Amino acid sequence: MSALRTRDQLEAMERLTLAPYAQFSCQTRGRRHPEPPPEWRTHFQRDRDRVVHSRAFRRLEGKTQVFLNGTGDHLRTRLTHTMEVAAIARNIARALRLNEDLAETIALAHDLGHPPFGHKGETVLNRLMREHGGFEHNRQSLRIVEELEQKYPQFPGLNLTWEVREGLVCHSPEKADDKNAAEFSRGWGSLEAQVANLADEIAYYSHDLDDGLESGLLQEKALMREVELFALAARQVKRAHGQLPDECRRFFIIRCVIDLQVRDVVTTSAACIAAARLQTADDARACRHPLIRYSPARHRQNRELRRYLYRNLYYNPVVHQPNRRAVKMLAELFRYYLQHPQEIGEQSRKRAAVDGWPRAICDYLSGMTDRYALLDYEHRLQGRPTSARPQD
Repeated sequence: MSALRTRDQLEAMERLTLAPYAQFSCQTRGRRHPEPPPEWRTHFQRDRDRVVHSRAFRRLEGKTQVFLNGTGDHLRTRLTHTMEVAAIARNIARALRLNEDLAETIALAHDLGHPPFGHKGETVLNRLMREHGGFEHNRQSLRIVEELEQKYPQFPGLNLTWEVREGLVCHSPEKADDKNAAEFSRGWGSLEAQVANLADEIAYYSHDLDDGLESGLLQEKALMREVELFALAARQVKRAHGQLPDECRRFFIIRCVIDLQVRDVVTTSAACIAAARLQTADDARACRHPLIRYSPARHRQNRELRRYLYRNLYYNPVVHQPNRRAVKMLAELFRYYLQHPQEIGEQSRKRAAVDGWPRAICDYLSGMTDRYALLDYEHRLQGRPTSARPQD
């Protein structure tokens, strides 16, 4: 027997180990541009590698999660958030006997379209693009993998499988409003897509809570009084471990917050899947409601946590004011490039012939890291010299 593990063998292992309603690699609907299949990877494993090796993925390291990039060495960036989402997605998918590679790949790609300066950057770009189709980071993620990445001589984008692209569309609240999303339904997508979507929420609020505590903007005593999920996790930690040093206690409480949510999603989703009597992956797509979900009690607790974070972290002046100043710079750069369009990158200039200058400029700005956008602003609008080259 050959020592090599081939794609056929990997696909056979999927058929033996995954649930019948999982999305099997061998049943992919394929790629827009035909390619020979991979030899030693499944189709979704190939997609994962393409995402990880993309420029857009590397740039996530320099983009804001909550705190402006560079604020603190231990605070999360968009890249570390993405990796945490992928880890949670794999764990949930594994427990439910779904396709881990597909769930992970969707998770790794879900934030590729995020602009600099987090959701505030997204808000300002959407306002500036109001007359030109708007801007939404999930739709931009799809645009990146379909068109903007330029790595292959045979086709634009990364030429990912239909199932991964479907997962990006299903992640968006505006599922069918983009020309690139026209081939996908308005449904909830595969179970793997639903897993990635909920893993994002678990990672987002749990780790923003962690960063808020790390920064000193959130306090444990207030959280114990006002956030039921945090109090539940804190009591669990104290019962199991007694008094712990402050840093260890805080980290372990966050670990328990995540564990409580993951356990709830797994058990609740397993019951929903069983009740739906699914036979195939397409059966899940046909359901009127998502099957990967929290229990009602955990959903209520997560809404409470979300409201608390908005009141006490996201709109805290320490976070809010630097981000407001940063997005003001982004708006000024947008107007500058509308007046000086030949100064954007070469690939962006080429796209302007097809998509128009506003969209090409929006693509250009949304691809920037926080640091590059600030340097570009200082160079273009304040006349400071810089060694940074135009990027695409």
